[in-house]
Amino acid sequence: MSRFLVVLGTTSHSGKSTLVAALCRLLSDRGLKVAPFKSQNMSLNSWVTKNGSEIGIAQAVQAWAARVEPTEFMNPILLKPKGDRTSQVIVLGRPMADKSAEQYYRDIESLKGVVDRSIKELEKDYDYIVVEGAGGAAEINLFDRDLANIYVARRLQAPIILVGDIERGGVFASLYGTVDLLPDDIRPLVKGLVINKFRGDPAILGTGLSRLEELTGVPVLGVLPYLDLAIPSEDSVSLGDKKGAAVGGQVEIAVIRLPRISNFTDFEPLERQAHVRYVSLTDDLGHPDAVIIPGTKNTVSDLLEMQETGMADQIVSLRDTPVLGICGGYQMLGREIIDCGIEDTVGTVPGLGLLDAVTRFDLYEKRTVQVKKVVTGGGPILGPILGQAVGGYEIHMGVTRPNEASAFGDDGAVSKSGIVIGTYLHGLFDNENFRGTFLDFLRCRKTPGQVQGQYRVPSPNENPVQKPSPFAGLATATAAHLDMKQIWRMLDLD
Repeated sequence: MSRFLVVLGTTSHSGKSTLVAALCRLLSDRGLKVAPFKSQNMSLNSWVTKNGSEIGIAQAVQAWAARVEPTEFMNPILLKPKGDRTSQVIVLGRPMADKSAEQYYRDIESLKGVVDRSIKELEKDYDYIVVEGAGGAAEINLFDRDLANIYVARRLQAPIILVGDIERGGVFASLYGTVDLLPDDIRPLVKGLVINKFRGDPAILGTGLSRLEELTGVPVLGVLPYLDLAIPSEDSVSLGDKKGAAVGGQVEIAVIRLPRISNFTDFEPLERQAHVRYVSLTDDLGHPDAVIIPGTKNTVSDLLEMQETGMADQIVSLRDTPVLGICGGYQMLGREIIDCGIEDTVGTVPGLGLLDAVTRFDLYEKRTVQVKKVVTGGGPILGPILGQAVGGYEIHMGVTRPNEASAFGDDGAVSKSGIVIGTYLHGLFDNENFRGTFLDFLRCRKTPGQVQGQYRVPSPNENPVQKPSPFAGLATATAAHLDMKQIWRMLDLD
């Protein structure tokens, strides 16, 4: 029998995902077989497993922390909001249908079977399973249909750790209120409280912590500091945290913050090497060194909004500025998009016209696959790494037919100038060679006298420098600030 530990939160973005990743790494460090699990996730940041299943990126990150391969059973239900009160429902890694909240909850009983099956599948391979809840655990209007918190907690009868986010204020009230509002049979399962994202001296919380323990009857396991780690963000709530200031002389990259932006984790590898500015459609684009149009859950809707707000014109007017479109952004770069009713329209919508390409949506089918490609595009950005390999993953509907040179084997397109590139490859900036040549080109254009070619790809015979794992730092910080003895006792590991 597997042992379970459940991590619930007082709110969304309280730090549940990060704590689950930390506990997975700490259990793995003890030589134990551990896996993450989140029955239902709602996020536009997703990942593709080796067998082509789409899951929330948080569960992929947690699996990497546990040193295991992500699978669809770690996140059997993924909801991808479309922005019109409907979500695409993905079950065991495959798109099932677009449903309203009412339609989704109408089918909740059948989805419980999917959750049960996934738990049983994980139990076959793992001795310990760390479960993450979703949103706030005390949504009293949803208790009868709450798969991610109440249903799983009730089914597993496992110890619960409740996490509260102090950064947004009211953490004592949210922890106390959540415990008090939980159903009578769930409340006794709460064995520990954690305060997360604290900046400053935790000693000032002393009397508050002891009073909280008195009021709830639940011990406070510790106070986790705010950690700045290179771990992919779970969902768009994290975009509000991205307020890094520009550094003098630093390359500035504008990422268009589409209303239905997805997989913006693609650009997080750039954030430590450049000023990445997320630009809303009503903002002034200015004159960045490069523009990136990211993926989106609804290409046509976001393209139309870009045109209505004037952002499309702002992008097109930057005639000598590199523009990179990924997934939906690639589709927008073309001459037109033909929608046969798969997205929000029926008919043809003009694109930005920066690439000679046409995209067609005519089937409710999604391509989800991990891929390796060879760089085939030329020009000042891709030319220096021509013939080299890049890896990534595809998650998209629609088929694009370009009349331009391909960028990566049979994928993507490159303009004749070589500075407009479209591709379906997510995770492109995780490739050191592409990230290096892209930034190298931007830096040499920005700094007079700098010669392009500063970036050099290591030869196959060189030993690459091993970067420290962000999970090691996360595990160390967690072990230092939480009462791990109490947590291990929850799992009979003391």
